[in-house]
Amino acid sequence: MLPVHDRAAVDRALEFPALIEALRQGFVAGCEAPVRHHHAVPRTDAPDATLLLMPAWQQDQRLGVKIVQVSPGNEARGLPTVDGLYLLFDATTGTPLAVMDGKAITERRTAAASALAASYLALPEADHHLVIGAGAVAAMLVPAMRAVRPIEQVTLWNRTIAKADLLAERLASEGHDVRVTSDLDAALGEADIVSAATMSAVPLVEGELVKPGAHVDLVGAFNPRLRESDDALMARARLFVDTRGGALAEAGDILQAIASGAIDASAIVADLAELCRGEHPGRRSADEITVFKSVGAAIEDLVAANLVVDRPG
Repeated sequence: MLPVHDRAAVDRALEFPALIEALRQGFVAGCEAPVRHHHAVPRTDAPDATLLLMPAWQQDQRLGVKIVQVSPGNEARGLPTVDGLYLLFDATTGTPLAVMDGKAITERRTAAASALAASYLALPEADHHLVIGAGAVAAMLVPAMRAVRPIEQVTLWNRTIAKADLLAERLASEGHDVRVTSDLDAALGEADIVSAATMSAVPLVEGELVKPGAHVDLVGAFNPRLRESDDALMARARLFVDTRGGALAEAGDILQAIASGAIDASAIVADLAELCRGEHPGRRSADEITVFKSVGAAIEDLVAANLVVDRPG
């Protein structure tokens, strides 16, 4: 019978220190990972959903594909916005090896990739983390960042304050010092690390408000119609991405800034593979602002899935 790894099994296997290091090694080694397929799925009672297909493989090792649907409006139904499955195969024989919770894989590897980038781009002493959003990925970003930086204070902002309050209670029970704010402008001026994990189509992170030395982590805006930052931030900061191909095909923050003339494609300084391989040093000075824009990379899913199936026991 094909092994099935549920949410609990994935969470147990993907503790952040181990996952972040595995991602670092994975980006060094590399793999074949085409830019993901994405298809609009029309719905009569809600905005269109998006079907994402994300394959990746390493020759003579393993091949995996994640099948995910992003469904705006699911929050009103009490359902996850992102859900799906991950399928892992033997790359040589095509034999199925395992199926696992794709939502859990996505949340954990996304947060771990942000933390991996922050290990190169955030100030070593960064201890104040602002999280914009209160969804599943936002919740994961808090412990992930704490795995790479000495975070002492977490500030949460969300359009719906009640949802931020619920997340704050959960994080506090896990040992994090958390406060909720309704003043996003003030919070942007105080934070050492700013993470945005939303479905926003309008800028939330204004470049003029971010303090010198801050690192901005943009997790949402996975398609060209969405955006979490303004042109001022893109023009002011040094820009890093998870993959160049994915960023220039899908990252709304970048594509909209290019379309307006605020930046061009050459503004991308380096991607995660170049950082992990030591081909670029990352942060250069204490007062520069850095931005990491991710849209998700299939190599991250494959690395995470390998960790799940290789976990002892």
